[in-house]
Amino acid sequence: MIVEVCANSFESAVNAEKAGAHRIELCSELAVGGITPSFGLIKKVVETLSIPVFVLIRPRSGSFTFSDDEMEIMKHDIKLCKELGCAGIVSGALNIDNTIDIDKTKVLIETSKPLQFTFHRAFDWVPNPEEALEQLKDLGVDRILTSGQESSAEKGLDLLQKLKDKTEDKIHILSGGGIKPVNVAKFQAAGFSEIHVSASTIETVIDSPKVAMNSVKFFDETIKSYSDVNTIKQILSITASEK
Repeated sequence: MIVEVCANSFESAVNAEKAGAHRIELCSELAVGGITPSFGLIKKVVETLSIPVFVLIRPRSGSFTFSDDEMEIMKHDIKLCKELGCAGIVSGALNIDNTIDIDKTKVLIETSKPLQFTFHRAFDWVPNPEEALEQLKDLGVDRILTSGQESSAEKGLDLLQKLKDKTEDKIHILSGGGIKPVNVAKFQAAGFSEIHVSASTIETVIDSPKVAMNSVKFFDETIKSYSDVNTIKQILSITASEK
C-alpha cells in the first residue's frame, strides 16, 4: 500500500521521507483545507527529498469555483511546479452547484501533463459522486482524493468501497481524512492501494502571544474574503483630506 503524507512544511516533508512514506502532497494552511505552498518551499523540498512530491494547486481557501483570473494563476503555478521538478499536481475545479467543472479541470490536467494529476477533496462536495467519478475517468485523472464525502474516511468507507469497485482500474481512489494507526488496517483489508494521511501532531512552540494573528471569521468555508473597492476608497478619501 502506498502511503502519501500531506506535508504542510519543510519539516513535515523531511519527516515523511525519514519515516518511510512513499510520496508527499505538499501544501500550506491545513486549517483551511490547504492552499498552494510558496515556491521557495516547493524548491527546497524537491531538492531535498528523493520521494515523489505532489503539490496542491489551490489559490485561496473557500469554494472550489474559480474565476478566469484565478485559473491563470493556477496554470502559472503548475508550470512553475513542472520547472522545479515536481512529480504530480493535486487540483481541480467545481461549478457553482459543486458539480465538476469539466472545462476548467481539463485545462488544469492538460497544463499538468506529463505529471500525474490528483483531483483533490473538492470531490467530497459533488452532489453525485458516481457521476463525478465517470467524468474524472473520462478526463484522464490519475486518482481522486476523497474521504467518501464524510468527515473522515473511516465514516465514508462504504462510499469509498463503492467508488473503488467502479474504477475499472482506470483511476485510483486515494482514501484520506482521519486515517491513523488505529484504523489504517481497515483500508488495507478493503483493498485500497493508496492512502493519504497527515499524521499530524501538535507542539507548543510559544506562549500565548500578546496579539493573536488568527481571525475566526475567515475559517468559514461558506464565505470568500477579498479587499473591497468602496472601503478602500473611503479610507483613501479620508486620508487624502487630512493632508
